[in-house]
Amino acid sequence: MKYQAVLFDLLTGLLNSWAVWDATAGSAALGQKWRLEYLKRTYGCGRYRAYETLVAEAAEAVGLDRNCADALESNWADLTPWPGVAPVLSKLTRTHRLGVVTNCSERLGRIAAERTGVSFDVIMTSEQAGFYKPDPRPYRMALEHLELSADRVLFVAGSAYDLFGTAQVGMDAYWHNRVGLAAPAGAPVPLIESRTLEELTGLALTAG
Repeated sequence: MKYQAVLFDLLTGLLNSWAVWDATAGSAALGQKWRLEYLKRTYGCGRYRAYETLVAEAAEAVGLDRNCADALESNWADLTPWPGVAPVLSKLTRTHRLGVVTNCSERLGRIAAERTGVSFDVIMTSEQAGFYKPDPRPYRMALEHLELSADRVLFVAGSAYDLFGTAQVGMDAYWHNRVGLAAPAGAPVPLIESRTLEELTGLALTAG
């Protein structure tokens, strides 16, 4: 078996965090606008700044009250896995070590990870790593915790920006493009791009 572990993007790859942002903002249109602004800020941030600060700044930038960041935190426990995630994780726990690499604070990252119902071998947050994805350091630190080389670990991206980071460290990637996001210019091509995780188990079990 080629891969001994699978790492996941947490808030987009495994959890439907879009629904929580939409509910907090008051509409899907405002929620998406706010979330995309936040994503732009985190992916361009590099060195870690408080996650909650970036969320508040993004809210203000799209015309929402900064206090929406506090409301989002209050709604954090409403995070739920995408349909199909639970059975895939259940299968993979029998054959692979599992972990997440997430652009989040340590506290909120731990809460979000619990919402999957899985006990992960590693939960690497941007706060712990000191940098936001797609900087390669969060991915490398997760690999160090697993004590595995990049070629033995498959990464499940929630956003195509993850593909930049995984390519830098040499990890193969599966893009779970659940909401149909457009890939940014120059994004490396994943092994598979799909709106579901249906093909993930087979890929993870690929012989080396």
